[in-house]
Amino acid sequence: MSHIIYEPVKQRLQRSELAVPGSSPKMFEKALQSSADYVFLDLEDAVAPDDKIPARQNVIDAINDLDWKGSGKTISVRINSIDTHYMYRDVVEVVEQAGSKLDTILLPKAGTASDVYMLSAMLNQIETAKGLKNRIGIEILIETTLGMANVMEIAKQGRDERLEAMHFGVADYAASCRARTTVIGGLNPDYPGDQWHAGLSQMLVACRAYGLRAIDGPFGDFNDPESYKDAARRGAALGFEGKWAIHPSQIELANEVYTPPNEEVSHAKQILIALDEAAKDGRGAAQLNGRMIDAASAKMAENIVNTDNAIHGKV
Repeated sequence: MSHIIYEPVKQRLQRSELAVPGSSPKMFEKALQSSADYVFLDLEDAVAPDDKIPARQNVIDAINDLDWKGSGKTISVRINSIDTHYMYRDVVEVVEQAGSKLDTILLPKAGTASDVYMLSAMLNQIETAKGLKNRIGIEILIETTLGMANVMEIAKQGRDERLEAMHFGVADYAASCRARTTVIGGLNPDYPGDQWHAGLSQMLVACRAYGLRAIDGPFGDFNDPESYKDAARRGAALGFEGKWAIHPSQIELANEVYTPPNEEVSHAKQILIALDEAAKDGRGAAQLNGRMIDAASAKMAENIVNTDNAIHGKV
């Protein structure tokens, strides 16, 4: 283990992340009542240019009027990207008027660490000016080749500027790569494998190295639940904590995949007990069900148990 260790910045339950257009207020209450762990009210891609200003007010009203905290959900807002003229008013108006009830801001198309710094500086000023007690976190979308090229630097510097999590934005990333795709987040049959694996792995390593949460992005065909689950399973196998749901039908699919099975939780607890007993006997390793377990086994087991505790602590 290196002398330098970056502890997790912030832990949030984020198995399922429901995207809700800010221009569709009728969907807000349904999102609140859903089983999603995390909801982001969208001011970016899901909102047409002519609707962006009224959508902003819809989002402010929804944050203030609905009991997101009581629902146990993380409530976030995806603002417009820094290269648009909507971005600064999104931040100022949403945070000034509803910042006391907001958990995080989701910044799209982050390309450099300075993008995170800019948003963090704005939040510092607004929170001070308005006397806000809560510190709003930042989450970003890695969805351009520039962002992926700088992902390590963004993670390292961003953790000191409120950054909590990175999301893999596969749709814009595919466009940035000029990749040939058939379904957002789906696999191209002409590619012998998973063409998103490299990007997912690169972003995941950056997150884990610097204590950030890693979240997988959207799957476009909500009429194909099995392919959604396949994509979610690939992300979970790599170490991601959750996945977007762009349709309510995908929420339970994400929760199912990213919830450790009871037998897995039970086995993890047995590992921790066995290693604790071994430590009392002066041994660093032990055997369980015919297999050797050691300190690395303990870390993996702790991850599973901590996730299970977070899920049941939410209810």
